[in-house]
Amino acid sequence: MLSACSAAPAYTASEDKGSGVPAQRGGGQPYELLGSQVFDVPDPASGIVYQAYVSLPPSYAAEPERTYPVVYVTDADYAFPVLRAIARRMNGAGPRLEEFILVGLSYGKGEDPMASRRRDYTPTARGASDAPAGAVHGQSLRYRDYLRDAVLPFVESRFRAAPGRRVFVGHSYGGLLGAQILMTQPAMFSGYVLGSPSFWFDRKHLLQRAPALLDRLETIDADVYIYVGEYEAQRVGDRRYQQEVDMVADNAAFDAMLRARGFAGLRLQSEVLADEDHLSVAPRGFTRGLLHTLAAAPRGD
Repeated sequence: MLSACSAAPAYTASEDKGSGVPAQRGGGQPYELLGSQVFDVPDPASGIVYQAYVSLPPSYAAEPERTYPVVYVTDADYAFPVLRAIARRMNGAGPRLEEFILVGLSYGKGEDPMASRRRDYTPTARGASDAPAGAVHGQSLRYRDYLRDAVLPFVESRFRAAPGRRVFVGHSYGGLLGAQILMTQPAMFSGYVLGSPSFWFDRKHLLQRAPALLDRLETIDADVYIYVGEYEAQRVGDRRYQQEVDMVADNAAFDAMLRARGFAGLRLQSEVLADEDHLSVAPRGFTRGLLHTLAAAPRGD
């Protein structure tokens, strides 16, 4: 049976004695992300312990009968606080996004982040040429099944998740993982935000397999947003990070494959975001992806 370990209260820092509002502890103590919770969620198949970082929406406690969509984001060390901040700022002047439960998917507990993501987010054992000797790749299907069989039930048994309303968010290797899930078990999520997917991995293995994988599917019923930065293409002039591969062209090819199948339930948007590279584009892509997958309903006059 799956159990929660290291469960933290909704607010882990001290409260101001006058107002009861959560506050940082001071005195040189580490900064804490107020209002977040951390759970150990082990993978029974591999024995690897991962953590789920959870942030509940502002109305969660006040509306006990309400259910919420759940956003799952990879590379949680970076992406969890970014998405959490985006959700709050986007609704600062009125609702633009639906409120959602945010779940950050951590690397293996105590593991080197890059080693964990190389192993868990990539589709084949043959890794990138710059990977260190002995680096493990190619366990993305095992990790997909861990998400399906352990993480999703864990979250949905403990929080008021809206049935069938799950959004996957991933960037780079995380975007590659999301593309593989979309093409192998698309019903796992109702929305996908695929940021700069690393389709270049292993001589474009997943991109080359995409036509056959898509042809096996009867339908894709999901909101899908794919983004890439303008400077993720091979070009002369302003040189930026990782331009030895043309990720703009790869995204365009994947977009064309999806559109060519004519899936009736697929609501697809794909964008090249101007003046962005692989390292700068994620916050902007996350924002636009959430607007595509979880836009708030228009308010009546």
